[in-house]
Amino acid sequence: MLWHELTIHTTEQAVEMISNFLHEAGAGGVTIEESGTLNKERDTSYGQWYELPLNDIPEGLAVVQGYFSEDIDMDTIAAEIGTRTAQLKEFGIDAGEASISVRTVDEDDWANAWKQYFKPIRVSERLTIKPTWEEYTPQSEQEQIIELDPGMAFGTGTHPTTSLCLRTLETVIKGGEEVIDVGTGSGILAIGAIKLGAKSVLALDLDPVAVSSARENTHLNGLDDRIIVHESDLLSVLKAEANTAENALNVTLPVQVVVANILAEIILLFIDDVYEALPVGGVYIASGIYKNKEEVVHQALEQAGFEIEGAHRDEDWIAFVARKR
Repeated sequence: MLWHELTIHTTEQAVEMISNFLHEAGAGGVTIEESGTLNKERDTSYGQWYELPLNDIPEGLAVVQGYFSEDIDMDTIAAEIGTRTAQLKEFGIDAGEASISVRTVDEDDWANAWKQYFKPIRVSERLTIKPTWEEYTPQSEQEQIIELDPGMAFGTGTHPTTSLCLRTLETVIKGGEEVIDVGTGSGILAIGAIKLGAKSVLALDLDPVAVSSARENTHLNGLDDRIIVHESDLLSVLKAEANTAENALNVTLPVQVVVANILAEIILLFIDDVYEALPVGGVYIASGIYKNKEEVVHQALEQAGFEIEGAHRDEDWIAFVARKR
């Protein structure tokens, strides 16, 4: 099968938003290539190793590619992506040159090629992410394995925001918590929360592709009875009747922990909803925040009634741990 490959040369800062634009435009898959230079600082505190191809992409820049079926009008898609990318500057996101090109490729050229670069990753003292097609033996009894086949959904653990969020969860989960994961993507955070000792997780996403991927990964890890994946936003869940929340959604509101690994612009939209989903003393982990949005998110959390207990960092990304007063 032939596909249209739309390529955008942009910045690492804009990768997540542009990837979302491509998915919303109907992309059947999205690939991201960031700088492969050896000069890039990487976290090796837990023995992580990186098997990444070298490339000529400068530091801070990235190449994002979306794949569309051959019957789609790519002139219209390219124009739409170009317009939405240009608007990112209104939100303080620098997309760089954002040049767009389109070519036709065979499906085998992209569908599985990325898998050769996704290896087992130990992201924290207790959590290791293992792609389903790789062999791996745990190094200790304490080490928990997350089996993952992300498909087209965001969240492999290789991006700083995902690994940062998993490490932050490890500091928060003590055992027995009910958790809501907003914008679950591949389901990696929901699975990680259970592996760390949470009682149950409600995983939410508005993208049906992500919902399908998260359900599959939940099944791969044998956690169908502990994680419920639902196509919804947080506000819709909060408006659900109590018996629906308890029975169909597998958690009882309010929950002890809410985690959201999404862009700061989206986090700012539902801080009050998160506040309502937590009891006094409940914890909100807000991740996916680029350094230029740190202060505005910090202020918004405090204004909503949260106390900031910590700010965990990885490269230029921040994850806040906020407790409801």
